[in-house]
Amino acid sequence: MAPVYNFSAGPAALPADVMRQAKDEFLDVNGTGLSAMEMSHRSKAFMAIAGQAESDLRELLSIPSNYKVLFLQGGATLQFGMVPLNLLGDKKGADYFRTGHWSAKAVEDAKRICNVNLAADTADSYQSLPDASQWRLDPDAAYVHYTPNETIHGVEFHDIPDVGNLPLVADMSSSILSRSMDISKFGLIYAGAQKNIGPAGLTVVIVREDLMRGIPAGLPSMLDYAVHAKADSMFNTPPTYAWYLAGLVFQWLKKQGGVAAIEEVNIRKAQKLYRFIDESPFYANPVAPENRSRMNVPFTLADDALNKAFLAEAENAGLKNLEGHRAVGGMRASIYNAIPESGVDTLIDFMKSFEARNG
Repeated sequence: MAPVYNFSAGPAALPADVMRQAKDEFLDVNGTGLSAMEMSHRSKAFMAIAGQAESDLRELLSIPSNYKVLFLQGGATLQFGMVPLNLLGDKKGADYFRTGHWSAKAVEDAKRICNVNLAADTADSYQSLPDASQWRLDPDAAYVHYTPNETIHGVEFHDIPDVGNLPLVADMSSSILSRSMDISKFGLIYAGAQKNIGPAGLTVVIVREDLMRGIPAGLPSMLDYAVHAKADSMFNTPPTYAWYLAGLVFQWLKKQGGVAAIEEVNIRKAQKLYRFIDESPFYANPVAPENRSRMNVPFTLADDALNKAFLAEAENAGLKNLEGHRAVGGMRASIYNAIPESGVDTLIDFMKSFEARNG
């Protein structure tokens, strides 16, 4: 049977080795006779799983000791509100970069809570990123929020923005663990798990301890980072199986050589695919080359009337979930860590064949 490659933007592909290990351990993890799905989150067995997962993530990202790592629920979308509630303190507003669909969502939720200054805005096209000379930072802002990688539009910051002494907040849902980065340059990072961490249902938050100021009085405790940190992310029942699977992904990534090693693979995968698209008169990518995402590659065909045929034939060839987001149309190949280089090679071969037959 030919291999199947899942190019979904999320929930996305998981490493095949992780899936096989989870299958083998589904009824019995570490000789306990229990599945991770049915363990008490406060049992010694699960506490060991949780502790190892955090330790491995800290090692992979070289997370400094003055940062808390939280394993929460609610997706990155809940963080759109939790970030301003926890980080505003006595400030009235925050700076936001609006550079794509998801950062725009974060802006709209933040507006419900505080004053939002659009320090950078590319809403006219979302096909490039503004130069630092165009940023309009407010020195009195509580923090600066940005989305390093926009999954829908395929736009990515390849350098960490220098925002001076303002705490930098990043929605890294689609870029975490895909490239090396200096955590100490951030005040807070959050990431939905369903792209490079594990299955949907888990959200990782990495927050500098001095920024956990607490939330305004009268709001639910579940919205307070300090409450979750004090309870080691077990203030309520966490998504235990998703946490367990994330731990397996961290172990798998360590076996690949860590983040630096997987970054080299990700660079090769992206370069191959973009090079083919750029050299073909049949396919096109609209994003400025210097701002193209390594993780999400949108592309169009020369004739939109061929889209349905392309998707149907790709599906039959084992290349799944290539349809672009409804907001932009076209195609999109999400090539996260779990997509091997062979998957990109197979996609390019199919695209060549489809062009030869329809170009």
